[in-house]
Amino acid sequence: MTAPLDRPIPRPGVLDIAPYVPGKSKATGGGKLYKLSSNETPLGASPKAIAAYQAQAGNLEFYPDGSATALREAIGRLYGLAPERLICGAGSDEILNLIAHAYIGPGDEAIYSEHGFLVYPIAVTGAGGTPIAVKEKNLTADVDALLAAVTERTRVLFLANPNNPTGTYLPFDEVKRLHAGLPKRVLLVLDAAYAEYVRRNDYESGIELVSTSENVIMARTFSKIYGLAGLRLGWAYGPAAVIDAMNRIRGPFNVSAPAIAAGVAAIEDRDFTARAADHNEEWLPKVVGALEAIGLTVTPSVGNFVLIHFPDAAGKRAPDADAFLLDRGVVVRRMDAYGLPNALRMTIGSAEANEAAIAALTEFLR
Repeated sequence: MTAPLDRPIPRPGVLDIAPYVPGKSKATGGGKLYKLSSNETPLGASPKAIAAYQAQAGNLEFYPDGSATALREAIGRLYGLAPERLICGAGSDEILNLIAHAYIGPGDEAIYSEHGFLVYPIAVTGAGGTPIAVKEKNLTADVDALLAAVTERTRVLFLANPNNPTGTYLPFDEVKRLHAGLPKRVLLVLDAAYAEYVRRNDYESGIELVSTSENVIMARTFSKIYGLAGLRLGWAYGPAAVIDAMNRIRGPFNVSAPAIAAGVAAIEDRDFTARAADHNEEWLPKVVGALEAIGLTVTPSVGNFVLIHFPDAAGKRAPDADAFLLDRGVVVRRMDAYGLPNALRMTIGSAEANEAAIAALTEFLR
């Protein structure tokens, strides 16, 4: 007979999950803080979104619309999508977890690229499945390697496009090739959290593929270009059957009324979103050029961040640079958890923040 336990024990696998650790918010120096660790927009939220959020303050005793109808309709108007094929959640993180819990169980596998978003293995393991990390090529998802990793137990394939933290992406032709090679029973999840920043003719967020397929879903977020990270708001577009399955397990009021109102206003303020994209378009190449000019290697990025690689030399490695930057008020993201211990990820921030980071790194390398 098994001896009685003296406390509740989580089911197998839960304690094997490495908790997600957000980017730091504080520096060690006493001067001005420049937070460039979480890929937040330097322009903040649209004033219209802030006003819509504040207008909800007098109605907090009421439950929100459990279907987030107004938000789904606003998204549908922007992209020309049927609202009934949309689902909203508390950030795209919840969307990813809903997918995992709806389609993955014990004995099942889910595939993602080796430097993909850390939420993927957390969601898969939390659902009882086995996450399978697949080697990348030049810090970019490798379609052939991903397809080779598919087995009879594969249920989901997560593809961040663009990818965080590398900033790399797959052209749409490669995404279509990946989809064509998957068994129809495998759900392809296109995580397009940074799609609004991409300005490449060969890129597509996934709307077309979802519209013509029964096993593709696209996840999006309001946390990046829309500046609503503090509200936790995301959405997905998928086949009717997939959306139905997710709706059956999501919380009945998983998106708050203030978040719904702010989301509608944010997505309708296209001028503000365009300014945020233009700011990134201006500063991304400036930051890359400045960092390369002082001898650092930067992975080409189409997002609102850059992955910076450091020399493998005593006192000049990424941890040394991180400590140096923190002492000067510049907060970036360590990449150890992503298997890139000698790299740092830096968000494209305000002009002042970008220049402060460049100046500090220039001083560090001297």
